[in-house]
Amino acid sequence: MGDLRIEVADHIATVTIDRPPVNATTRATLDEIARTFSTIADDRDVRVVIFTGAGDRAFIAGADTKAHAADRALLDSGPPSDFLDPGGVARRAMDALYHCPVPVVGAINGPAIGAGFVFASLCDIVVAAHGATFHLNEINVGLLGASAHAVRMLGPHIARKMLFTGIPIPVEELEPLRVVDRVVPREELLDAACEIASVLAAKSPIALRLAKLSMNQSEGMPFAAGYRVEQFYTDKLLRFEDAGEARAAFNEQRAPDWKWR
Repeated sequence: MGDLRIEVADHIATVTIDRPPVNATTRATLDEIARTFSTIADDRDVRVVIFTGAGDRAFIAGADTKAHAADRALLDSGPPSDFLDPGGVARRAMDALYHCPVPVVGAINGPAIGAGFVFASLCDIVVAAHGATFHLNEINVGLLGASAHAVRMLGPHIARKMLFTGIPIPVEELEPLRVVDRVVPREELLDAACEIASVLAAKSPIALRLAKLSMNQSEGMPFAAGYRVEQFYTDKLLRFEDAGEARAAFNEQRAPDWKWR
């Protein structure tokens, strides 16, 4: 049995990391995250993903330091590429989440520490439970980490403070900045995530995938180049029948009937 649970209903896949007590990751967990989000890419029934953690102690509490021996054994017995680049498995997991072709709603149920913060930052929309925090404590244990992800999500000044001090940031401070879409009582977290996911799941699945691809590819580009990417994917979308169905449904004030063509 792995560390992730996956449930699909109404075109929404809920991916839950369930590794008690605090959902800390091992190399095996990271590999499972990479495989899970890569597999979702090929499932036409999935239009949106909710990514959350089990329990109420943490979303993801970073790396499991107690699993160092087991992780070392995996490195020693694994392919040379992993041995020479031990951080590659984390990058693959994070890349799989970022490049997941459908929108991902992060439901942050508790502290997101280290890699947990990175995974939260890579979600397209974030909701969080009261009491959750974002925490990069690497500087306290002789490491550096997630500076690029922190700047991307929080902006340079908040990111620098978090990286330099190692002090956690309560999600309540980030809601007014719209970094976190909303902060809700813990018992309402999944309902809040599902509310957002349901709105997205009603959209054209083709349009959703192309919109995310367009935004991911144009991110970081100069303005004009990014706009050309958007135009390219708009032209591509217009060639599908579902684009015509979207316009017809809008004009006729009815629910669309998506055909995936």
